[in-house]
Amino acid sequence: MRIGDAAAASGLTPRALRYYEQRGLLTARRTPSGHRDYGQHDIERLRAIRELLDAGLTIGDVRAFVHVLDITSPSGGRTSATTGEGGTGHCPVAEVTIQRVAELNQRIEQLTRARDRLTTALAHRFGDFFHAPPADLTPEPTPA
Repeated sequence: MRIGDAAAASGLTPRALRYYEQRGLLTARRTPSGHRDYGQHDIERLRAIRELLDAGLTIGDVRAFVHVLDITSPSGGRTSATTGEGGTGHCPVAEVTIQRVAELNQRIEQLTRARDRLTTALAHRFGDFFHAPPADLTPEPTPA
């Protein structure tokens, strides 16, 4: 299928497909006339890439384990081969995910400290005029 159809089938734009190809996440086959040609396997990979990016990984993160994206089954199940090219014991997906979660936890801690400094400073400066919101107050999630 051509790039427009593949983009529609994967919920992306043709520009995103070209970008993913530039970044090494996808390799499109070419027709004799030079047009990109995508199959169902490519659509599944594109959906997986989109899902991982939406979950908070970066293009670089996904590129680090793009070779194992094709090991996952279309039904969402995983095979024992998710250790990648090196055999057993090495799982690039786990390594990247552990690193990303650690970075997120560090940012959460930094933001929590910043919030606490701000509310303390405002309470000190403005006293009774300032009523700090409860620390556990979270806004309602926005619809997806």
